Amino acid sequence: MLLVDIFVPRGPVVVGIDETIKRRRGATIKAKGIYRDPVRSSRSHVVKASGLRWLSVMLLVPIPWAKGVWALPSLTALAPSERYYEGKPRGHKKLTDWARQMLLQVRRWLPERTSVVVADSSYAAILLLERLRRLPNPICMVTRLRLDAALYKPAPPRKPGTPGQPRWKGARLPKLEQALQDPQTTGKKVTIRDWYGEKQRQVEIASRTAVWYHSGKPPLSIRWVLIRDPQGELRSQALLCTDSHVDAVQIVKWFVMRWQLEVTFQEVRAHLGVETQRQWSDWAIARTTPALLGLFSLVTLLAHRSTRRGKLPIRQAAWYAKRLPTSSDAWAVVRHQLWQALSFHTSVPEADVQKVPRVLLERFTDALCYAT
Repeated sequence: MLLVDIFVPRGPVVVGIDETIKRRRGATIKAKGIYRDPVRSSRSHVVKASGLRWLSVMLLVPIPWAKGVWALPSLTALAPSERYYEGKPRGHKKLTDWARQMLLQVRRWLPERTSVVVADSSYAAILLLERLRRLPNPICMVTRLRLDAALYKPAPPRKPGTPGQPRWKGARLPKLEQALQDPQTTGKKVTIRDWYGEKQRQVEIASRTAVWYHSGKPPLSIRWVLIRDPQGELRSQALLCTDSHVDAVQIVKWFVMRWQLEVTFQEVRAHLGVETQRQWSDWAIARTTPALLGLFSLVTLLAHRSTRRGKLPIRQAAWYAKRLPTSSDAWAVVRHQLWQALSFHTSVPEADVQKVPRVLLERFTDALCYAT
């Protein structure tokens, strides 16, 4: 709630959800499993890793002094594999079940706000999307969509007196991979800012509404968006949005923000020591990683408070010039403030001996803030 009140006091609240693998080995770590390593794997080569799977919900907010969107963790849960539940009274909970439970908790925290969730194709499940849409205040979800998804036209109007159950869908629509090859699929060229680390990129998008349906599952009305690269450098992809009234360009802008989740996972590994813990107790494992991810958000709040007294100092080098503060600058500012308040006090001015000159101590402190 503190993150929402400070960074998004009005407008839609955009949330990202994704999982990460924390590599751990050892017989005493009960919740570990074998998962696909998303960092070292590719489309043609799959690498497996032993570790703990953490599912995190992060608030995607624009940081004024950074001039960009950051992903701030707010809720993290351990999602063990199916093998962990073998022989236990509690049944296995799939990743989409964990996601549903966590997003419903977000809705309880923000019952009146418009919420948007962005996720990858792992969460493009009809039951999950339909459950979020049935809420009194529905959650709009944007995910990737398979190019071979079964899409249909809406069900035709039911004539009075027609016996039997009402139809759920209409005629079958061509697959999206066929629509990519169809010259009649007209798209418009738009420029998207902050495209996966780039300042901006021009893409061609086409969008329609449809009903996504699988046998045994409820029909789901969606808006699909096809994204093509005019230069031919990027692979074509499709997105879906559970709110069919949202503009296609806005859907793409929301989904591109999801890249910041991967940035946050990398930052907590580099600065907070995630994957360096050595505890083996179940309770310690369950507490440490969520606390470290939450610390990333806490440091961002403390750094944001420091900007009220002036701009954040930016550390630069001859080979690395930057105009805006990064997370390393935020960490350094918060460390400097805490260390000055808690320790590293010099002698009083009237003392006979001053062991460390104030100027030299400031240089040491500044160096340690960035070296930690």
